[in-house]
Order: sequence, then C-alpha cells, then structure tokens
Amino acid sequence: MPEPPRTAWIVEDLPHARAWVAEALLAAFPGIEIRQADALGVAMQWLESPPDIALIDLGLPDGSGTQLIEALQRRQAKTLCVVSTVFDDDAHLFPALRAGAQGYVLKDQSVDTLGDILRGILADQPPLSPSIARRLLRHFQPAHDNPQPTPEILTPRETDVLRLIAKGYTVVQVAQALSLSHHTTAGYVKDIYRKLSISSRAEATLEATRRGLVDSSAR
Repeated sequence: MPEPPRTAWIVEDLPHARAWVAEALLAAFPGIEIRQADALGVAMQWLESPPDIALIDLGLPDGSGTQLIEALQRRQAKTLCVVSTVFDDDAHLFPALRAGAQGYVLKDQSVDTLGDILRGILADQPPLSPSIARRLLRHFQPAHDNPQPTPEILTPRETDVLRLIAKGYTVVQVAQALSLSHHTTAGYVKDIYRKLSISSRAEATLEATRRGLVDSSAR
C-alpha cells in the first residue's frame, strides 16, 4: 500500500478553490504540509523541492498547469500530479494526461467527495472524478458505424436554465433571475440532467458550450 503523501502543492488562482482543495487534502491526509501558489511562475520557483502530491489548475493567469506538470516530469520528480479544473472535455483532459497528470478531478465535487477521491490513492486508485473515468472508458471503446443520436431538444425555458447553470448560477440564483420558484427551478434542472444524460455542473457547462449557449473560452 502506498505511503500517505506528506507534502502537497495547491496551484490555483481562485482563493475559494484553493480553500476547497486544502480542506479536502487535510481531510484525506491529516497533518499534510501544504504550500499554495496563485500563479504558474510561483510554483515554478519551487521545483528544487517537489512535493509528494500537487493539485494543479489548468487555467492559471500566467500559463497552463500542464507546463508545471511537464516541468516536474522533466525533473523526474515522484510527484503525483492531479489536475483540478472545470473542464471535462477531451481537449483539456488528454493533453493533461499526456503531460504526465496521474489524476483529474472536477471542481464541482464536494469537499467530502474530493477527500474520498484523494484518499483512494492509498489503495492504488487513480484520483479521477466519476465523469472523467466514464469519459476515459468511452474513449477506448471500439468505434461503431452507428449514426450519432440526435441531440436532445430542450424547451426554451430549459435552455434558459441550462445557460445560467453553465454560467455558474446556483439554483437559487437561477430562480431569482427567471422569476421562478426554487421548486420549479430544481425541477427544470432535474429534467435537463435527465434529457442530456449528465450528472454534474461541469457536464452541463460542456453541453451548454457545445450548443453555443455560453462562451467556450469562459472558465
């Protein structure tokens, strides 16, 4: 069984996201020593003393988190590099894995869920969000010549709800923006998730992007 990591880096520019990762790390590995960086350049200055585990955002203000992963790989560091991001599409997932990432978690996880995912490292389980694990499995399944299914049609109101959810609105904020009750809005969200066969905000954001409802460059 692997030894628990004793040192960690959190490389993330958003303060609330750093706090989320730090809480999960401490829950998974009590007593772990954590260093936090809000930019790629800061972490690059620490390469002489690589950590046991690093939680790295992809969209940093001065570069991509994949650059840090590649730098750690070039130093042959034994750091377990785990991406933490809102992006669950192939265009972000596979370049990160090719750079050397050994885990990929989405920011829509609760602290408890992220802690459980990280704790699984001690049982040799790769730290992957469930939707990422499913995406990897689908990627390696044999291709079929069957026609692609027609995208599920949403009602105009469901489309409005999806757009706001993808922009980061909570259910309460969506209800306020659209002058709906909390109960009605929650029902719309449930119907959207069922129609689109999704189960997370990150997946909803990706689907909204595919439908042109939000800017694909938004984080």
